[in-house]
Amino acid sequence: MRNSDPSSLPAGQSALSREPVREPPAWLRGLYAGLCLYLFLAALNVLGSGLGTFGHASDFLTQLFAYGENPFIALLAGVLVTMVVQSSSFTSALIVTLVASGEMTLGTAVFAIMGANIGTAVTGVIVALANVRIKRNFRRSFTAALMHDFFNILTVLVVFPLELITGLFHEAGRGIFSQLAGWLTQLIGLEEVARPNSPIKVITAPVVDLFNGIGTLLMPTPASQGLMVAGLGMLLMFTALIFMVQNLRGALLRHMDGLFRTYFFRSDLRAYGVGVISTVLVQSSTITSSLMVPLAGAGVVRLRRVLPFMMGANLGTTVTSVLAATANPVAAAMTVALFHVIFNLTGTAIWWPLRYIPLKVAAWYGRLASRQTRYAFVFLIGVFLVIPLLGIGIIELFTSLR
Repeated sequence: MRNSDPSSLPAGQSALSREPVREPPAWLRGLYAGLCLYLFLAALNVLGSGLGTFGHASDFLTQLFAYGENPFIALLAGVLVTMVVQSSSFTSALIVTLVASGEMTLGTAVFAIMGANIGTAVTGVIVALANVRIKRNFRRSFTAALMHDFFNILTVLVVFPLELITGLFHEAGRGIFSQLAGWLTQLIGLEEVARPNSPIKVITAPVVDLFNGIGTLLMPTPASQGLMVAGLGMLLMFTALIFMVQNLRGALLRHMDGLFRTYFFRSDLRAYGVGVISTVLVQSSTITSSLMVPLAGAGVVRLRRVLPFMMGANLGTTVTSVLAATANPVAAAMTVALFHVIFNLTGTAIWWPLRYIPLKVAAWYGRLASRQTRYAFVFLIGVFLVIPLLGIGIIELFTSLR
């Protein structure tokens, strides 16, 4: 007969420790995961709504792009504006609209689009910081976010000088990529259509309206209302992410693991296709790439598959700018939208065969940041805030001294 006396158990073991831990049923975990996902998506839209309100109320975004005759300022402004609104779809649609209304030249817009591609990756870095207390998960999630960053940065380092230099030899100042986009604009005829509402925006609208109502009730001016709503959105996003990560480490992770490893991300090409399709469906690379970060951090998706997925997400998000251009049937606007497509296809063409380069760089900095967390914040603040602001300030200073 087994001795049930607790004093007879080995040291460090109690009678309770022998009882199997009962996990919540799968349906409850699924419901919990769905709620966390909904709150995360709602938080992104609350954040974008608040920052958009602030930008429109203070005329900040339009004024920032108004500098735009200088390609370097246009690039840095694209980074900064997209970082502020947390959506390259918003920025690209804004740029297309400005071009269609004549407030921005085509030559300036293409450089701003490049900056928007860099700025959109900031959300993934912010999402990765939710794992900062768990070093292994943080290293993986931060590395996944960096792959998106470095892919866009490296693509800009190639495309920007080619576009700038070849534009010097064109009578209208257009570079090789914008010339190709202009040629495609002449070949493709699209009728004017209304830009459809994103399904994500529809289902999260009640939460966004609730937070907007709180901001309106508590703050006196639209600018202060926007800042408050943005702050609440950021708080909601971090809360949802923390609970989402905890859930992924539980039983749900084991159920999802096989599906992601054996089907969706069996190969680089399939991961790329999933990135394209999922981003087209939700009309936001910010959402799809940000969802990939905690999955990579939890070990559901292998890090080597993350980069092809991010490449596909970048291409998928160009649908938004094309739709915006069809709603503004001006040749220059469509040219900007098609330039966005060409930019991301060019990046894929260059870095797909050389993808070990962004992979290695991201892995190196991910390890560095996991050992010393301050390097994560240095990257976040430096790349997305300090460099754009400092760059714009220096260029403006030299311009004024001429």
